[in-house]
Amino acid sequence: MANLELYELEGCPYCAKVTSKLDELGLDYESHMVPRSHSERTEVEDVSGQTGVPVLVDPDNGVEGMPESDDIVEYLEEEYGS
Repeated sequence: MANLELYELEGCPYCAKVTSKLDELGLDYESHMVPRSHSERTEVEDVSGQTGVPVLVDPDNGVEGMPESDDIVEYLEEEYGS
């Protein structure tokens, strides 16, 4: 089973796009909710080098901090889709 982590923000439509794809593919993941204030998002910045969300981490495949919802959805489809 995948060892996925997602950095996300409550109410973020881009994050919802990624969580919908994760759910659609039946993938379990660990959610890390980030603070609303960009200046307080040190955890996601340490992982990805930026403060935007969503950010996906997939250590099993060497993905250390993938930003951009469209890129994440495409990656999930390619890596875990049927």
